[in-house]
Amino acid sequence: MKVDPMGKLLFLLAWITLLQGCCMCLPEPPKPQYGGGVVRNADFSAGLRGWSAFGYGSLAEGSSPAGNRYAVATNRTRPYQSVSQKVLLQNDTHYTLSGVVKNVSSGVADVRVVVKAAGDFIHAGGVAAKSGCWSMLKGGLTTVSGGRAEIYFESNSTADIWVDSVSLKPFTKEEWSNHRDASASTARRKTVRLQATDSAGNPLPGAAVSLETVRNGFPLGAAMSSEILRNPSYQSWFASRFTVTTFENEMKWYSTEPAPGREDYSVPDAMLEFARSHGIAVRGHNVFWDDPNQQPRWVQGLPYPQLLAAASRRIRSVVARYAGKLIAWDVVNENLHFSFFERRFGWDASTAFYAAARMLDSGSTLMFMNEYNTLEQPGDMAALPARYVQRLKQITGGYPQNGAGMAIGLEGHFTAPVNIPYMRAALDTLAQAGVPVWLTEVDVAGGASQAYYLEEILREAYAHPAVQGVILWAAWRPQGCYVMCLTDNEFNNLPQGDVVDRLITEWSTAPRAGTTDAEGFFQAELAHGEYKVTVTHPSLNTSVSQSVKVEMGSGSHYFIQV
Repeated sequence: MKVDPMGKLLFLLAWITLLQGCCMCLPEPPKPQYGGGVVRNADFSAGLRGWSAFGYGSLAEGSSPAGNRYAVATNRTRPYQSVSQKVLLQNDTHYTLSGVVKNVSSGVADVRVVVKAAGDFIHAGGVAAKSGCWSMLKGGLTTVSGGRAEIYFESNSTADIWVDSVSLKPFTKEEWSNHRDASASTARRKTVRLQATDSAGNPLPGAAVSLETVRNGFPLGAAMSSEILRNPSYQSWFASRFTVTTFENEMKWYSTEPAPGREDYSVPDAMLEFARSHGIAVRGHNVFWDDPNQQPRWVQGLPYPQLLAAASRRIRSVVARYAGKLIAWDVVNENLHFSFFERRFGWDASTAFYAAARMLDSGSTLMFMNEYNTLEQPGDMAALPARYVQRLKQITGGYPQNGAGMAIGLEGHFTAPVNIPYMRAALDTLAQAGVPVWLTEVDVAGGASQAYYLEEILREAYAHPAVQGVILWAAWRPQGCYVMCLTDNEFNNLPQGDVVDRLITEWSTAPRAGTTDAEGFFQAELAHGEYKVTVTHPSLNTSVSQSVKVEMGSGSHYFIQV
């Protein structure tokens, strides 16, 4: 598909501006993105024209000493009483949505934007707005059918809400796809020049060059169950596709210590050996889980001293056992939604666990927060992207020095219809943390559109430069998978499996061959990854093979001496 250069430029400039405003306390609102899109009087320069009070509230006009004008939803007694505007939505269209809000209450207020359409109330985004400053709110939605709709804001506080710089910008599915493809090309591919030379360093024109992919640079994997230890078909199917995995349940506390002091690591040990023997990297999942219902039964009712001893034994046991053998740890799972250990040990329990894990595994292993609904559900205020970043900063003590070695894990348990514009907005916000981002447990609830939405999610993740890997939550078991399977019980692909195979092929570089030019150069556009490059030249009657790694930020000029 062709990409309109000016449209692409405007899209990228708006994206960069949005990134700059995310997660910051803004002294003044920036201008509306895309000029407000379909929103009229988006910057309130014409006062309140085009805007009205929602939910029998009151609306006033405000202005700053610098002359900026905005709307004030005042005299609020209900969460939904705020400022609103009626708009006309198009059929089957992606919309990006943004705005800037100010919380004038004390503390932090949850503010979200809602689109009322055809009797439905669509949560399109939210922000944890700090007191006394302007906060950027980002989100989006996808329409199925068009028609009249109304945008409004709501908050868990009844204090006044100030609103400015509202934008609702439509993109056709084709426009969205074109922008995504352009971003993926920039983030995941590079044009490289290989120069063949003789032993004296002279260029070799007319040398034959062939390239073969050794390993794809983008980690795409799937969860693995212990069934793989006794099923050769499962082993063959899995190892031929994936470069990274997470054990579904086998490394969790309730699996490795079902009774106090009775530890058994035989199953995860065997799974780790299988992965190692096939060159598959492993994420450690998990050291602790903050959900009280996911503790080993014997842990749940322990008094403080015994719980402290048990938790200390757990982290020393599992992290030290696998130190240096894993690429990541989910140290405290789901500590935005749950707080089992914080309630027992204090508000800084997670901070202590992350520090201990880093001491026990001090290499390059990434330490992840791992959370659900941050990408999937804009209506879940507990898991807002801004709230995720805030929690990450609490754990690390702020950025950038103490954030080293930390990473963002986004589970990604989606239901149809998937809000792709919100997913992109959430990734934009999270990218500002400056740490690696992974999608760690991706699945889509069953239905006719399951495979379609899986492909959309994976393409969106692949195109975003902050995302450094994806794990599918599709561990095979004969009685069925958690939510989404990729194959049947004979390991024939289901439509979801076909999507995965197609993308693995698309995101890899097919074998290439050619000859060097008059200056000994061979040029090719390659997906990031590791390649075996073989160069032969008739006059020298010899060939040389060399490993070449193509990565973001690395050079693009390689010399091969024949």
